[in-house]
Amino acid sequence: MSLLDAARDVRENAYAPYSKFKVGAAVRGASGTIYRGVNVENVAYPEGTCAEAGAIAAMVAAGETELVEVAVIADSPAPVPPCGGCRQKLAEFGRADVPVTLATTAGARLDTTIGDLLPGRFDASHMDNV
Repeated sequence: MSLLDAARDVRENAYAPYSKFKVGAAVRGASGTIYRGVNVENVAYPEGTCAEAGAIAAMVAAGETELVEVAVIADSPAPVPPCGGCRQKLAEFGRADVPVTLATTAGARLDTTIGDLLPGRFDASHMDNV
């Protein structure tokens, strides 16, 4: 199964009763294992969780801390990019050259990288004097 197929399949499990905007994400860990996540809304809107964060959490819960590929899909007019917080989360676990596929359920696709999504990223090297 492709990473985009994994994101497409899991998207149906998203919990989005308020916005009706379901998002599916999948990351491939360095081991090759695919981890999936969906957005999970909450009536107290700021308390929701993004699909990318869910996929990363599943990867970390399984004992992996490096991702090598990302896919995100939503039913939107154009491929939807990760929010700023998720861009930073992706950068925490993936190198700048990690491929990211953004897609729509209608088939539009944008291929990019973590580095292109988050130029000038804050990373562990900024903490070297701490």
